[in-house]
Amino acid sequence: MAVEQKPLMPKATAVWLVDNTGLSFEQIADFCGLHPLEVKGIADEDVAKGIKGQDPVATGQLTREQIADAEKDPKKRLKMAAPKHKMPNVRQKRAPRYTPVSKRQDKPDGIAWIIRNHPDVTDGQISKLIGTTRTTIAAIRDRSHWNMANITPKDPVTLGLTTQRELDAAVAKAAKAAGAPAFQDTRFAGDRAALIDQLRAEREQHARDAVAALEAAEAGEAPNDEIVPGIRDPFKNTSSS
Repeated sequence: MAVEQKPLMPKATAVWLVDNTGLSFEQIADFCGLHPLEVKGIADEDVAKGIKGQDPVATGQLTREQIADAEKDPKKRLKMAAPKHKMPNVRQKRAPRYTPVSKRQDKPDGIAWIIRNHPDVTDGQISKLIGTTRTTIAAIRDRSHWNMANITPKDPVTLGLTTQRELDAAVAKAAKAAGAPAFQDTRFAGDRAALIDQLRAEREQHARDAVAALEAAEAGEAPNDEIVPGIRDPFKNTSSS
């Protein structure tokens, strides 16, 4: 449901309508988005002192015919007139990435890491990732930065300057633009496969232990340190003293 539009300057519009029309306080309040008592205060000069009235007819928000019809019928409500010119949608620029003060000294290290490990990533992409200027990036790239001797390449994700997802997306985009295959992180591929095999073996072993415990319980041979078949009490010592 569309939100009903109200005047851009409601109090200034109300001042003009109070001074120049015979509309009721309720009609003016409804059109301007104010309370009737607030409009009454404007009429009594208790509210909006010093505010210059704004003519809604001159600004295209109302027509003389609408005001005349509403003056004849106190129950009639005023509506904003359709705009004569359609305003184009303005695309707002993305705000620059904010970096906490405590992490700003780490930016050169993160920039150096990206330049060393992913040289295809453009200065524009680095600027968006780290939140820095292209001048700084260019100085680090050509090693003319004033603090170059103290810059140590460090992973910007570890430094908290960007996220792994954003970094991977930038690297993949740069690789695609360069016509190279997308970068794939295989550092933990072997560990991941080994972990999956270990978890699968443990799950299968637990299943076998549970079946064996149930069979033993059915045969009346359940060990006395099991709470239920297959689950032993870790706090109960069954060893003979």
